[in-house]
Amino acid sequence: MMTNAALPFKAVVSFVALLLACLGLSQPAAAQSAPAKGAREVLSVSWQPGYCAARPKSRGCGGFTMASKQFLLVSRFQARKSYCGIDAALQQKARKGKWTDLPEIVLASATKDRLLVAMPAAKLGLDRRQWLRSGSCVAPSAEAYYSRSLDLLDALNASPVPALFGGKAGAAVTLAEVRVAFDEAFGPGAGERVRLSCRKGADGKPIVIGLTIGLAAGEGTLEALIGGASPTTSRCTEGTTGMAQAG
Repeated sequence: MMTNAALPFKAVVSFVALLLACLGLSQPAAAQSAPAKGAREVLSVSWQPGYCAARPKSRGCGGFTMASKQFLLVSRFQARKSYCGIDAALQQKARKGKWTDLPEIVLASATKDRLLVAMPAAKLGLDRRQWLRSGSCVAPSAEAYYSRSLDLLDALNASPVPALFGGKAGAAVTLAEVRVAFDEAFGPGAGERVRLSCRKGADGKPIVIGLTIGLAAGEGTLEALIGGASPTTSRCTEGTTGMAQAG
């Protein structure tokens, strides 16, 4: 019989697993959808107001505050590659088991503090799972993977892009608008490296739950990495931001 203590963990794991599926990160590596050839890495971020609007009954949204108007970290991965150098038994455990049963990762205290803000589900071990699945293919250590990913996320959140979403309460944001914001923030053509991740709401209309951003591999600013990727297409071209208009 499942104990009461196990219920919250299962609920939040289901919430995060569904978010990963919506962002295209829960598929087998060979089936991942990624930006066009030349974008050797992808930064995936979530827009939590949109996700919680699309899944209002999810327990994972119970403690979420709509006052938060910044993107959260989901993953940084290399297209069509996963679990690089990870033995089969640990891969299976990461796919099917409880994330907190996975090996702990070693992070500097400052990095860990930043990660808990940028990836709240790290409290449930999501950081361990994402390191094994994606980080192992793009960085030599968990510290290098997360410190770099957080720097890129910070650069995104310091740009006009979150303000675009935050200013769309009760309205839709379009792919064209997002791409213009990226062009203004990260240089001409940057928006062509971005896709909207959307999910249908209760009314059947799309809600934007996150973004995927094509990057070139290696070091450099977010602007330089986006500029080194190839243009991509987005199935979703418009969706609401999940924020109700103030009455």
